Amino acid sequence: MALFFATGFSHTARSQESVSTDIGDIDKDKAARVFPKKRAYSPYADRDFPTRPFFGDTHLHTAFSMDAGAFGAKLGPRDAYRFARGEQITASMGEPVKLSRPLDFLVVADHSDNMGFFPDLFAGKPEILANPTGKKWYDMLKSGNGAQAAIEIIVAFSHGTFPKEIMYFPGTTAYRGAWQVTIAAAEAYNEPQRFTAFIGYEWTSNTNGNNLHRNVIFRDNGDKASQVEPFTVYPPYGSDNPVELWKWMAAYEAKTGGRVLAIAHNGNLSSGLMFPTVEEFGKKISKEYVETRAKWERLYETSQTKGAGESHPYLSPNDEFADFEIWDKGNLDGSIPKTKEMLEFEYARSALKNGLKLEKEFGTNPYKFGLVSSSDAHTGLSAMEEENFFGKTTPQEPSPERISATFVDNKQTGVKIMDWEVSAAGYAAVWAKENTRASLWDAMQRKETYSTSGPRMTVRFFGGWDFEAKDAQNRLPAEIGYSKGVPMGGDLIDPPEGKVPTFLVAALKDPIGANLDRYQIVKGWLDKDGNAQEKVYDVAWSGDRKPDANTGKLPPVGDTVDLKTATWTNSIGSPELITVWKDPDFDPSQRAFYYGRVIEIPTPRWTAYDAVRFGVTPLPGTKMTLQERAITSPIWYNPS
Repeated sequence: MALFFATGFSHTARSQESVSTDIGDIDKDKAARVFPKKRAYSPYADRDFPTRPFFGDTHLHTAFSMDAGAFGAKLGPRDAYRFARGEQITASMGEPVKLSRPLDFLVVADHSDNMGFFPDLFAGKPEILANPTGKKWYDMLKSGNGAQAAIEIIVAFSHGTFPKEIMYFPGTTAYRGAWQVTIAAAEAYNEPQRFTAFIGYEWTSNTNGNNLHRNVIFRDNGDKASQVEPFTVYPPYGSDNPVELWKWMAAYEAKTGGRVLAIAHNGNLSSGLMFPTVEEFGKKISKEYVETRAKWERLYETSQTKGAGESHPYLSPNDEFADFEIWDKGNLDGSIPKTKEMLEFEYARSALKNGLKLEKEFGTNPYKFGLVSSSDAHTGLSAMEEENFFGKTTPQEPSPERISATFVDNKQTGVKIMDWEVSAAGYAAVWAKENTRASLWDAMQRKETYSTSGPRMTVRFFGGWDFEAKDAQNRLPAEIGYSKGVPMGGDLIDPPEGKVPTFLVAALKDPIGANLDRYQIVKGWLDKDGNAQEKVYDVAWSGDRKPDANTGKLPPVGDTVDLKTATWTNSIGSPELITVWKDPDFDPSQRAFYYGRVIEIPTPRWTAYDAVRFGVTPLPGTKMTLQERAITSPIWYNPS
C-alpha cells in the first residue's frame, strides 16, 4: 500500500527515471529485477489457467430415487461413486461393469421427492409395514410381484394418492435420514485432487407430465449442506414453480454462506415451457424473473439419455447436424403430443437466441447459460460409452431384448418411444484449475464448460479481437487464448475501431476414441429488425475437402463403420483440429453469441454393439451409427 503513496518523481541526476516512496526509491533497473521480462525456459512455469478438462456426470440417480428404485435399481450413492472412481461393480441386473477410464467427478442427483423411500421399502422398515398400503407393496415385492408393486407406487405418487403416512416429506425423520446418507456418501468418496464427489439432488417439477426438472449442486461440504433439506415439489412442503426453487436456493446461501447452482434439463419434454418468453406459471415475464433465472441457472444440460437438446431440424433446417438423438414426440409421459409451436421454447439454441431479445427488453439475458451433458441414468451407473452403455433404467441394462423393447407407450395419445431411441449420453467437461469441489463448481459458475455426447475429446474455444492465423500454429493455444481473449462462457464487449471478432479454436480427439470430422462455429444474433438469426460455419476440417461452391456445405467425411462387426477405423478424419476464424458477417451494432461444435467421424451406436454381441436383429428404423460431438458454452458479444 505504501508504494502507492509515492512522494513524487526524483529530480536527482540519474540514468533512469525513479520514484521516491516512504520505503525508498525505485527506478526501472530495480523494477526490472523484480519483474523480469525474460520468460522462464519452461513454457509451463507460472501458468495460472485451467490446463485440462475434467470429465464427469452432474446427473446420476441411484436406488434412492423413487422411480429408480421402483424400476429395480439396487445400487445406492456409495456404489455410484465407487463405479465412477473406476472400480468394477455388479449392476442391479447382475452384470459385472466397469468404466474404460475413471471419471473425475460425479453428482448423485436423486429426486428430492420421497428420497430414500424404496431402499427402506425393500428392507421392510417397520414404519412402512405399519401402513396397510405399505405392507401390501412390501408383500408384493417379496412374492415376486415387484413389477406390479412398482407400477402401483408410481401411479399413486403421480396421482396424489400416495399414503401421506409413509410419504418421505422434508422434516420427517425418514427424509432427513435419507439426505444425511446421501451427504455421507459424497463426503466419504470425495478425494480432493483425485475425485470430486459433489453433494446434490434433483428437483423434479413434472406437473401434467411437463418436464421442468433442475439439478441442484452444492459447492460446499456436508457441514453446510446438512443444515438444510432439499426442496421438493409435492405439496404442502414443495412447489412445481422454479421461482420457488430459486427462493430456496437464496435461503440456503443466506443461512449457511454456501453456494448452489441449478442445471435445467430436457426442455424437449416440457411442452414448450422450459424457456418461456412471454409468461411462466400464469405470470408475465418480468425484469425480476430474468434477473433471478440468470443468477441461479448458469448451465443447461443439453444432451442426456432422454434426447439431445441443442437444436432441432425444424428450427435449424440448414444445419445438417441438427438431427441428432432427437426426442420430439411428446412430453415426459407422452400425455401431450408434440407440436411444432412448442419447439422454439424447448431447445438450447433457440433459447440462446430468444435470450438476446429478452436482454434487449429487460437489460438481462435469462438464457445466458453454458452447456454440459450428463447421463440422467437411473441405474447408479454413469456408463455412457456406446460400447459400454448400461441403459437409462435397470430394465434397460444390457440384454438381447432391450433393442426392441418399448420405453414409453401412451395409449391415449399414441406417443410411443422405443428403447433403441434412448441415447448413450453424455458427460460434462469442465475447465478447472484442479479437481476439487470449489474449483470445479467455480468453473461451472463461470460457464467454462462443454458438453460431450460421450467421448472425452479436448476442446478449446477462445474469442477476442486480435487472434491471428499464426496463433493456430502454436502448440500451446491456451497460453495465447487466455492472454489475447476470453474462454468459453465469456463476453466480448465493444470492439476496437475496425475490428471483428476472432476465435481461436482447437480440438483433440478422445485418446481412445474416433478421429474428428470438423470444428464448427454456431452464431446467433439479432438483426437490424430485432429478429433472431443463426448460421453454422465450418471453420476447420479433416482432409482436403472443399466446400461446395453453391451451397457452401462441406462434403461428408465418409464412413468406415462395419455394422457386421460393430467396428470402425480411424483411416479418415483427423486426430486434431486447430484454426483461427474471423466472423465475416459481423455488425458491431448487433448482439450475438458464438459457440463451438466438434463433430467426430461416424462410429457404431450402442444399438450396433448390441446387435453384434447378442446376435439380434434391430427393428426397422433403428439408428445404428452416429457422429458423436462436443458443444462448447457460448461466448457472447454485447455492444454497450
